[in-house]
Amino acid sequence: MSESSYVGERHPLSIADDADVGINSVKTYKLNPNDHFSLDIQSNGDQSVSAELVLQKALDREKQAVIELTLTAIDGGKPPKTGTLQIQINVLDVNDNSPLFSKSLYKVQVVENANIGTALLTLTASDLDDGVNSQIVFSFTEKGRLNPDDKFALNDNTGEISVKGNIDHEENQAYEVRVQARDKGTPPRIAHSKVLVEVIDVNDNAPEISVSSLMSPVKEDAEIGTAVAMITITDKDGGKNGLTHCKITGSVPFKLKSNYKNYYSLLVDDGPLDRENTSVYNVTITATDEGNPPLSSIRVITVHVSDVNDNAPRFMEPVINVYVKENSPTGSVISTVTAFDPDLDRNAKLTYKLLDSSTKNVPISSMVSINSETGDIVSLQTFNFEETKTFQFKVQATDSGVPPLSSNVTVNVLILDENDNNPTILAPYSEHGSVNSESIPYSAEAGYFVAKIRAVDADSGYNALLSYHLSEPKGNNLFRIGTSTGEIRTKRRMSDNDLKTHPLVVLVSDNGEPSLSATVSIDVVVVESTADIQTQFRHVPIKEESFSDLNLYLLIAIVSVSVIFLLSLISLIAVKCHRTDGNFSRYGAPMITTHPDGSWSYSKSTQQYDVCFSSDTLKSDVGLLKGGIYLYTYRSPHDVAGDRRYECVCISKTPPL
Repeated sequence: MSESSYVGERHPLSIADDADVGINSVKTYKLNPNDHFSLDIQSNGDQSVSAELVLQKALDREKQAVIELTLTAIDGGKPPKTGTLQIQINVLDVNDNSPLFSKSLYKVQVVENANIGTALLTLTASDLDDGVNSQIVFSFTEKGRLNPDDKFALNDNTGEISVKGNIDHEENQAYEVRVQARDKGTPPRIAHSKVLVEVIDVNDNAPEISVSSLMSPVKEDAEIGTAVAMITITDKDGGKNGLTHCKITGSVPFKLKSNYKNYYSLLVDDGPLDRENTSVYNVTITATDEGNPPLSSIRVITVHVSDVNDNAPRFMEPVINVYVKENSPTGSVISTVTAFDPDLDRNAKLTYKLLDSSTKNVPISSMVSINSETGDIVSLQTFNFEETKTFQFKVQATDSGVPPLSSNVTVNVLILDENDNNPTILAPYSEHGSVNSESIPYSAEAGYFVAKIRAVDADSGYNALLSYHLSEPKGNNLFRIGTSTGEIRTKRRMSDNDLKTHPLVVLVSDNGEPSLSATVSIDVVVVESTADIQTQFRHVPIKEESFSDLNLYLLIAIVSVSVIFLLSLISLIAVKCHRTDGNFSRYGAPMITTHPDGSWSYSKSTQQYDVCFSSDTLKSDVGLLKGGIYLYTYRSPHDVAGDRRYECVCISKTPPL
C-alpha cells in the first residue's frame, strides 16, 4: 500500500474456507488491534461472510514501513473453531519529506588571498524518504549582486564548498551564501540553509599617501610654521594592519604635524628658505603600517621656492683697473663692468650708473659715460697722458626688486703713454734752423770735449728714452757723439788738411714706436789757442766787475749747501735709528739713486719712480769766476714723480762736460 493512500480506502481480504456447513461454518472475522486499519465484515445470510480491510489512519512509511496484521476467522459451532491469516502490509514510499540540513546556519573562516581549491566546509542534509526520493542535490541560491559562483565552488553531490576566486578582505569582510538541498523525488522537495564565510584580513595592502592643498611655490622668506600641504594616509587593511605612522626621510627644512588620526600638515620647519641655495625641494614622505611584516609606501612632494629680492648685486672685484691708450678716439668703449645678482627675473635685472664725482675739478660725467643696461663705459673725450695720468670714479649697480638693492665698484682709469711728443733740444742750443757754434783748439787731443747736446721728451718710459747720433756730415771721421750722453768729442788730433769750420747736424731720437726725433746744427770752429776759446765760451761775456757779486753768491750757496747737508745727515741718522726700533716698517725715506749712465731714479715710501732722464737733459747755468773757477747749477727740467724740482750747485776748476 502507498503511504499516500487515503483514509477509508478498502481492501478486500481472502475468504476463509470451513468444511462444516450450516451453523458450524464461518460466521465472522476478527482483526488484531492496530492504529491504522479496521475490519468491515459483510454477511450474505447463510451463504457466506466476507471481510474488507479499511484504512482508518494515514500511513507513514517514515514511521512504520511494514505493518503486521492477524486476521482470525471464527465459525458458529460450539465450541467455535478459528483459523488465522498473517497479513503483511508494505508501505510504499511517497516523496512526502523534504531534505533537512544539519544546520540552519553554517559559519566558516577563510584567510584572504587563500589558494584556489582550498576547502572551506561540507554541507550535510538528510531526507527521510527512500530511494530516489532521498537522493539530494546541493546548489547556491540568490545569485544576485554578489554571485557566490564567482568566489566559491559547491560540489552538488557531496556538498563541499571550496575557494574558486580571489578572496579580498578589503573588498568584502564576509560573504553570506544561501544554499539549498533538493531531492530527486517527484515532485522534488527542497530545503534551504545559509553559509556565513568570514574573511580573515592579511597585511597585503601598503598605506596610501594622498596630498591636497599643495602650496607651491613657497616664498623663500616664508616664516617657520607656514603650511605647505595637507597629507592623508589611508590603509585598506583592518585592525593593526590598518594602523599607520608617517615621517619625512632626508634632511629638508620641513616637518610633519599630526592633525587628527591619519591627517597631517606639511610645515616649514627651518626657515627662512634660500632659493639661491636650493630652488626645489623634493620632500620624501614614508608611511608604514603596524602589520607583520609591516608594509610601507613612499611619496615624493616637489616644493618650488619662489624668489625674494634678498641679494644685492655683486661685482667680481671691489676695484677695477682700466688701461686706456692716450689719444683714443672719443666714444670708444674703454671697459665693461658686470655685476651678478643671484636673485631671479626682475630681482636680478640690473641697471648701472656713475656716481657723481670729479677729478681735478672736472666732473666725471664729462669724461666718461656708462650704458645703464650693458655696463659699457664710453669715453667722452680724448685723454692726454701728459695732462692726466689717472682718474677714478665709482659705478653703482642696482636691481629692479622691491625694495631695490645696490652695490658699488671703484674704477681706476690708467692712461697709457703714446709716443706723441718729439724730443726738445735744451738751451744753450736751439733746434735745427738756428746757428749754434763751438770752438776747439787746433792742438786738441783725441777725445777732446767739444759740446754736449741736451734734450728732453714730454713722454714717459721708453717713449722718453733718447739717443744721439751725428747725421751730417756723412762719414765724418773727426768727431763722434755719445749715443746716450750726447757728448761730442774728437776722434783724433787735428791735421793741416782738416777744415777750419765743421758743420755738424745732431739727430736726437726717442725709443717710441714709431720713433720721433729732433735735430740741431752746430758749427765747430778750430782756433789756434785755448784763450780764444775762453773768450768765446758759450758767447757769454763775463766782466771783471761782476766777479765780486759772484763771490757773494758763491758764499751764500756754499753756506746753504752746508746747512742742507748737515740737516740731511742728522735726518738720515735719526731715520736709521728709528728704523732700528722697528717704527719705520711702513714708511721709508725718499732716495735718489744715480746710475752709471748718468740717469737717476727717485723712490719714496713703497713706490719707486724710474725717470729716464740722462744728465744731459738737465738745464744748466754756467759762470766763470776768478782764477779759472767755474760755478754752474743743474736743475731738473720738470717735476719728478709729481713731487718737486731738484737743484744742484757745483764748483769745478774745469769746464763742465
